[in-house]
Amino acid sequence: MEYEPVIGLEVHAQLLTRSKIFCGCSTTFGEGPNTQACPVCTGQPGSLPVINRKAVEFAIRLGLATNCHIAPYSVFARKNYFYPDLPKGYQISMYEYPLAEHGFIEITVQGEKKRISLIRIHMEEDAGKLKHGETPETARFSYVDFNRTGVPLVEIVSGPDIRSPQEAGEYLRRLRAILQYLEICTGDMEKGTFRCDANVSVRPKGQKEFGTRTELKNMNSFRHVEKALEYEIQRQMELLKEGEPIIQETRLFDADQGVTLSMRGKEEAHDYRYFPDPDLVPLRIDERWIEEIRQSLPELPDQKKERFIRDYKIPEYDAEILTSTKAMANYFEECVRLFPQPKTVSNWMMGELLRELKRDDREVDQCPVTSKHLAEMLHMVKDGTISGKIAKEVFETMYRTGAQPAKIVYERGWIQIHDSGEIESAIEKVLQANLKLVEDYRNGKEKVFDFLVGEVMKATKGKANPKMVNELLRKKLKG
Repeated sequence: MEYEPVIGLEVHAQLLTRSKIFCGCSTTFGEGPNTQACPVCTGQPGSLPVINRKAVEFAIRLGLATNCHIAPYSVFARKNYFYPDLPKGYQISMYEYPLAEHGFIEITVQGEKKRISLIRIHMEEDAGKLKHGETPETARFSYVDFNRTGVPLVEIVSGPDIRSPQEAGEYLRRLRAILQYLEICTGDMEKGTFRCDANVSVRPKGQKEFGTRTELKNMNSFRHVEKALEYEIQRQMELLKEGEPIIQETRLFDADQGVTLSMRGKEEAHDYRYFPDPDLVPLRIDERWIEEIRQSLPELPDQKKERFIRDYKIPEYDAEILTSTKAMANYFEECVRLFPQPKTVSNWMMGELLRELKRDDREVDQCPVTSKHLAEMLHMVKDGTISGKIAKEVFETMYRTGAQPAKIVYERGWIQIHDSGEIESAIEKVLQANLKLVEDYRNGKEKVFDFLVGEVMKATKGKANPKMVNELLRKKLKG
């Protein structure tokens, strides 16, 4: 029997407000433990929360950018559960009346477009952070840092429309790109500002009913999400083939072993005993405010992609990749501003740049080669200072060292040779070493010519001007 996976994703994104969602404490990352906490965000008796207007605005921006309906009326609720870094004993979230519903995100996988529905986007506060003792003396202790408590979150809940780990990865990349373009979230999974839980089940192909699902946690990269889903789908299929039941539970992903491990039984909504928060009035969103926010939305990935195709005349595939993150799009446009040949810039970014970034698992804003340095190197190719072959070595050196291209070229003696006498001398040596091929060429075997060009370039260590090599070599061969 053939099985298919059914995947839904719950993403928590930290909003880039300067203060927390219900109090005035700073949200700056990396400060000393418990230096950004107050009676409100730690739930001390007598303290009262007040909603952060900017956080609501950011959540509405996301709702509009993902084609959601913005609810004119939404309610904050208390989600009750005990956890050491949740000081109040409950989390302020939304339940029956979320801020935004019924949206969608379009993804492209293997050249085919697919629409992933969004069930809801709601606002809530983040919990604190536990740090476990790392030395023999502290190993039996856990420490609580409340700095993150009360940082504003949006939770984005997808429909069960995803059918493969690859689709899940593409959906997450697309969602993160939208958040970054809106400038409401950094999207940094390693720092926890963009976190994903996955609900996954399998069922026989053609069956409409869903299978028993498990929830996957502890995934801090797109690759980990895809690997965790691959393992869990295979685990569930093997259980079904053996006639074993699948237990509804929460599982953790162990990245070192590449496996998922049982953590606890899966809670249902009634386990949290939701009820409206008595300290917060319902949110009533004015339609005029929604329209103001709609008009202020920036250029989003799909719009930027269409502009890149139209204005820069680059292929759709290139435009898709170059607009996949805001940082990537900015890098491309800055480089084109400095070196106005879009297709050449695109070729280098799609080739050398992305290859190096993928190998090192880096984002473009972590790249040692700045857009200014790439443009400077391309100018050196254009004006004949270096050859295209040498440019690849210059790029690799820039990537490894972060040095300026001009400095690399002059220090290593990679300036292109334009001296016709020096090139002719190299040609003469190559021809003398390949007399049989010279005879073949003169007897009509044109393909020999490319080999001889390659030998001349090799003899000059790639520094000879290719155009001059071609012209002088043909002249010599005719002579």
